[in-house]
Amino acid sequence: MTLSNRFSKKTKNKTMKSTVMNVAALALMTTAVVGCNRGIKPVVNDPVELVQIAQPVSVLQPIFSVDVGNKKASKKDPLALQVGYSNTQTVVASRGGELTGFNNAGQRLWSIDVGEQITGGVTVDPLSQAAIISTRSGLVMAFDSTTGAKRWQKQLSGSVLTPALISNNRVVLSANDGFLHGLSLQTGQSIWQFATQVPAISVRGSAAPTLLDDKTALLATADGRLHAITIDNGLPQWSRRVGVGAGSSEVERMSDVDGMPVVDNNQLYAISYSGQLLGIDLASRQVMFVNELASLKSLAVNSQQIIATSLEGKVVAYDRNNGNMLWESEALAYRDLTNPVMIGNYIAVGDLEGVVHLFNPANGDIVSRVQTKGALTNLQVQGSRLMTQSTSGQVAIWQLAR
Repeated sequence: MTLSNRFSKKTKNKTMKSTVMNVAALALMTTAVVGCNRGIKPVVNDPVELVQIAQPVSVLQPIFSVDVGNKKASKKDPLALQVGYSNTQTVVASRGGELTGFNNAGQRLWSIDVGEQITGGVTVDPLSQAAIISTRSGLVMAFDSTTGAKRWQKQLSGSVLTPALISNNRVVLSANDGFLHGLSLQTGQSIWQFATQVPAISVRGSAAPTLLDDKTALLATADGRLHAITIDNGLPQWSRRVGVGAGSSEVERMSDVDGMPVVDNNQLYAISYSGQLLGIDLASRQVMFVNELASLKSLAVNSQQIIATSLEGKVVAYDRNNGNMLWESEALAYRDLTNPVMIGNYIAVGDLEGVVHLFNPANGDIVSRVQTKGALTNLQVQGSRLMTQSTSGQVAIWQLAR
């Protein structure tokens, strides 16, 4: 899986100029936005050519790779399925509707067809051995992660495009109709719902819910807000705006927060489509900084930095306490980047050709690459393992090299 030194000629990737207004126009033309507008022509930019690494280092070694396919799914659908992972199992959903369990050596344990396209998945809970997925029609399904046996299903009012959060015997989901749901992990029964404002036009997608603390879920919404919700009963604790759109049209005012917020060491970071990167001290509830950067991807954090990938394909590192820019890389401009993640002492970012790039966090230099097949939409890390799932259905897992 190590990337060779030769790269094929890159295909054109529809993207945008540096302004958020042009980004919004492009999103409309490529059906990533919910709404309708005519007569707007997107700007087309070529992805930059990759430059050979002078002295590459070995960072990742392959564990296993499997093709779960992409049948019955549109290649234009911006779904970003994620791998469900625990210390003993890996559960993978294909966009076409197949759910497959593997052991962590890559041996297939079971496989089932859920009967329709999977749009949100997979979350595996090691304690209950439950695997949760969601489908295009709004069904949420729970399976036994060791056998594939279905435990329950629940019909929601809207489809879910991101993995669920499992905590405190609840399954917390964010649906694309603006409702946040809390279901019983054991039965799927609806325990609570929380309604959020739905703008007339928004980017198709949503941020996965995450933990603020042991009892609180943090959910980001299409109107540019963060909501802290009590996991047990759905009671709101606080709400804060992150995205602030500016302009005369609804397109220019889009302010989605589609990247999952990051909570680390009592600090909260979030980024919006409209161009705000926000750092908050949770102890004082005071804003530490607000920077101008637009993204739809989750952030990464280490002991000193907050790292983001922008809509234009920049990888940027900031001081996590004051927001000062530490470095910026345009080596992957217009390559339709994934979220950044920390894997060991490196920053990993994926791109539209299935390449995973490893950055030195000290200076932003690319020091290593590995490759899978198909465009990557997100990266995941569990311990010392990096997981990817491409839009073509290729699932690959790497381990930090020893």
